[in-house]
Amino acid sequence: MASVKMDPTSYNFLTKEVCKSWPSSGRAEVLKQFNDSYRASKKDISKGYQMRKIMHELLWRYLGEYVSTDDMNQWLGCASQDCPEIQSLCVDVLLVVDAECSLTDNDDHKMRLGKFTTLVSKLGAEKTLQERLDLETGTLEKAGIIPNQKQFQQKYIKTKTRLFYKQQKFNLLREEIEGYSKLATELFENNHPEETLEHVKSLIGCFNIDPNRVLDICLEYLEHSIVSPSAAKKLISCYLRLCDSTTLTHLLGFKFQFYEKTKTPESLYKTAGLLLQSDMVELDDLYPHLSPSDAEIREHHKKTMSAAGELKKRLSVVQLGDKKKEDINIDAMMVQEGNQKFGLARALVVLGNWETAHEIIERYPQFCAVSDPYMAKAITKRCHQIVEPLFRKVAAKRIGNGKPVELQIDEKFLVKEFSDIETKLMPIVNTLGPMLSVDPLLFTKILRITKSFFRTYKNETSEDWRADNRGTIASLLCIIEEVLLPSLTMMDCPVVQSEELWQIFKNMDYELRYRLYGHWKNQSCTLHPKLIVAHAKSVDRTKYVLKRLTKDTVKQSGRQLGKISHANPGALFDTILVQIQRYDNLIGPVVDTLKYLTSVSYDILIYCVIEALANPEKETMKTDGTTISDWLQSLANFCGTVCKKYSIDLIGLIQYVANKLQSGSSLDLLLLKEVVQKMSGIEANVEVTDDQLFALSGGEILKTEGGYFGQIRNVKKPSLRLREVLIEHGLALPLCLLMSTHRAHIVFEEGVGKHLKLVGKLTDQCHDTLYQFGGFLSANLSMEEYMKQMPPIEELIEKYGTPWDVAFFISRQMYNQQIQDQYQIKVTDQKIDDQEVKAEMFIDCADHILLPIAKTVESMHKDNVWLDISSNLYTAFWTMTMYDIETPTESYAKEVKKLKGQIKQLDDNIELNSTKRKREKERLSTLIDKLNAEKQKQDEHQQMIFGRLQRQCENWFPARNTKNDAITTFLRICLFPRCIFSALDAQYCARMVQLIHELRVPNFSTLLCYDRVFTDISYIAASLTENEASRFGRFLCGMLSTIMRWHSDPEYYEKECGDFPGFITVVRTHNKANEPSSRANQLDYENFRHVCHKWQYKLTKALVLCLESGEYVQIRNALMILTKILPYFPMVTTLGAALEKRVEKVRNEEKDKRQDLYALAMGYAGQLKSRKSAMVAENEFHTKDVS
Repeated sequence: MASVKMDPTSYNFLTKEVCKSWPSSGRAEVLKQFNDSYRASKKDISKGYQMRKIMHELLWRYLGEYVSTDDMNQWLGCASQDCPEIQSLCVDVLLVVDAECSLTDNDDHKMRLGKFTTLVSKLGAEKTLQERLDLETGTLEKAGIIPNQKQFQQKYIKTKTRLFYKQQKFNLLREEIEGYSKLATELFENNHPEETLEHVKSLIGCFNIDPNRVLDICLEYLEHSIVSPSAAKKLISCYLRLCDSTTLTHLLGFKFQFYEKTKTPESLYKTAGLLLQSDMVELDDLYPHLSPSDAEIREHHKKTMSAAGELKKRLSVVQLGDKKKEDINIDAMMVQEGNQKFGLARALVVLGNWETAHEIIERYPQFCAVSDPYMAKAITKRCHQIVEPLFRKVAAKRIGNGKPVELQIDEKFLVKEFSDIETKLMPIVNTLGPMLSVDPLLFTKILRITKSFFRTYKNETSEDWRADNRGTIASLLCIIEEVLLPSLTMMDCPVVQSEELWQIFKNMDYELRYRLYGHWKNQSCTLHPKLIVAHAKSVDRTKYVLKRLTKDTVKQSGRQLGKISHANPGALFDTILVQIQRYDNLIGPVVDTLKYLTSVSYDILIYCVIEALANPEKETMKTDGTTISDWLQSLANFCGTVCKKYSIDLIGLIQYVANKLQSGSSLDLLLLKEVVQKMSGIEANVEVTDDQLFALSGGEILKTEGGYFGQIRNVKKPSLRLREVLIEHGLALPLCLLMSTHRAHIVFEEGVGKHLKLVGKLTDQCHDTLYQFGGFLSANLSMEEYMKQMPPIEELIEKYGTPWDVAFFISRQMYNQQIQDQYQIKVTDQKIDDQEVKAEMFIDCADHILLPIAKTVESMHKDNVWLDISSNLYTAFWTMTMYDIETPTESYAKEVKKLKGQIKQLDDNIELNSTKRKREKERLSTLIDKLNAEKQKQDEHQQMIFGRLQRQCENWFPARNTKNDAITTFLRICLFPRCIFSALDAQYCARMVQLIHELRVPNFSTLLCYDRVFTDISYIAASLTENEASRFGRFLCGMLSTIMRWHSDPEYYEKECGDFPGFITVVRTHNKANEPSSRANQLDYENFRHVCHKWQYKLTKALVLCLESGEYVQIRNALMILTKILPYFPMVTTLGAALEKRVEKVRNEEKDKRQDLYALAMGYAGQLKSRKSAMVAENEFHTKDVS
């Protein structure tokens, strides 16, 4: 059979041409290439590949019979002379080719391969071939190296079994005890490890002791010399050169497995840590020997978290049955004494090998490995050393003898500058997390370092410095968020740490603080079982205290709540706010209990209030869709009370209201209204009595004493705090602009699809809060501050689009104060005493300020407006207040009388000692003097105002053919907009009409003005909100009071109206022969009575129309107006009967429908009934014409 030739590879060296010329030149050429490759491989090991390639091609050419056996033998002989490693090389190539040949059935190749194997064995590689060649290929048998393959394989298996699988019967007597005793002596006297190792080797050989047992005893020696382990470590390191390195790992693992069911000694952990630190043992090799398994650790952590959640659930549920469930001890569950992996990590931390310890810790869920207090304390001890240099540099107190921490770690790990925090401190502290609570001292050190940095950051103005320290800022914020705040929760009453924390927070913007609070309150409490339990216990304890809270237990309960707030304020305040939203009678006692809180707690309280307000799951409206929910009102009331009583940063709260306004929601204005009212005593546009209204038209002292329902005395400090927040953050103007703009948009944006009653309430709330806020700014900002915050009126209108009524409301005080300041400066500088000269000077100052405004306002309306009225009238009307045109003499007298009564009561009070009585009497007497001086000052001011008005009133109404247009314009842009702005403005408008009449202003018809106001109010009433209707009713009442006083007595009429130009008209007269049928004349008294009856009738007709409309807004507004004008309307019995009939109908129809209308109708009906005695018959009210 012919031989089969194969070319399994591509031939680069032994081509066919080389093989043909083998005897002549081919052999020498291949040998030269082989030798060159060998020499090159000595310099570059990668060149050895070419040498193997040549050998591989040569062997295949031999198998393919291109090269004879003799030629191959000669070539190997020549190659072995220059390459002593030819044996190993041939064996390597032979292994590969043998495997390649085994994949084919070519017997010729296998036979020639056996011959080549024989040639290699002659080179001295017989033993190597027996070790490395595969027995199953049969090549060894063909080469004659082994006689019989089957017998050799059986012998090989038996030998392997005897060596590796047969259990040895160890005879203790074979080893001599003396050897171990001498070994112990050598180890005890080990001062030179190299020399000791030689002695140990001698002992092993002399006494035939087991080397592995010797290594085990060396481990014991290392474990007992753990304090100074250098000699033992070096001895073991030297010993490992004599044996397999895995032996040490297995011995160490066996030791750990022995302690699997019992407590593992700390010395063994430290021994393993030292070996790992010295790289004598690999962590991945040792880890499988440690218990428990990773899966068991993760499962145990999962069970602990579930148990904490179950405990939290139990604490939040009231248990009614007698049977109690089994208690859950989270602390006991978290103790894992048998966890050898965590014990090893702790030992590594103690030994300073943080990298390896961190590698173990990171294998498990967050904070799982550091939950053990001993592990946490080991990490904190290392942290003490890390932060010591920076702490001593920037945060250590200069007074006192604080003991420095001894530094035992490498200098490269120390934090010496703020920039080192990111890389050296943050990773280890973040690993520790909430378990930093085990070391309050380290907690305080990190706090003070952070405080020092943020103080520097706040004072540093260099942008480059800030940019360079962005990484440090981020690192410290991360430490605060992930470590400090959660650790605070796990501390016991950390009041000192809480105050230290505020020293950091007060240097931050409120947005950053609130982000930290949100993470602490809502996310951190779920990261660790102890945090979950602490949160649940805080909630449970808070509920317990609140259940027992009364006015008598405020102090005791406050202390308990204060202790909770120091560690877990979020849980405390959430629970309190839930209770307050349900029970508003808790607000007073709860606010009193909060006096034991820290600054951080107060700040978090405001954050929790904002979070509760912004809760999307809470319905802000009641189910009827027309009323604001009680919880929102309770929350606003609580917030205002807290902000007044305690020093709290208000910027977050006020900015929240501004943001809500900007987004188109005005419901939260209730919050601003309550805060301003509580902190300043200035109430919103609520219903006030007539006495209060008159007092509000006086000076500041009279306003304080008689103008408000509540006490306004103890608000100096709260007002100052609110004022500072508004000025510092520039929120005064934005809030005013947002409220004024949103007031006009409510109907078209927020009120779309909502009940008209709700739309009206929202509009009233927005307007009333604007009025209240403007009053606060006027009362608490100095004129210089006010002018810095508020732009001129032209800028308000042109730049910001502010409605003119609001623009004048904001600017009015500014211009009046400017007039007063200029006047006082001139009077003081020129030392003028003459009253007439003073009056002239005041008029000059007023003209200097107001005439430019009069020019400015001309652009606010169309040009034809100024054909009807003068811009000077418009400016005078909108810039003056009730203080300018009328002095409330009766209110001053009433308050003085009340104070004198209090002085008399002091004299009769025998309980007061003389000192207190004297001091109080002095205070009251001083107050009386101040009131008298204030009244005199207002009288003088009013006289100067009248002088200026008398001088310029001649041109208020330009002469035209008809007075109707002038009256219409005056009502449209002056009276009606301002009379519904506030109750005081309503009174002002009524008085202003009377004042224009008294000034005998040319071309102004007082009669026509009253007629236009009273003729038909149904359209006006239908377009007003509830509060606007009340104020419009007060305006009508003021107008009616004037005309009814003239109606009551002809002497009053003749004196105040008889020859006044406002009552010139064409009247009805009886035809006489010598007189025309009609002529221009003064309206006489009897005709005035006719007109008064006409107005009473017109009012009745308009209001009856509203009552019969069936529309909610018209009926409500009609009843509101009727209630306000009741003292002067109806005055005629028949008109009263008509109204009574319609009101009775409304009452019957609304009894089971709209309860608020029913209540209004009931109230008015009762008051109307009591007024019947004041009504008169029509013929008594006026004399009817006899035709």
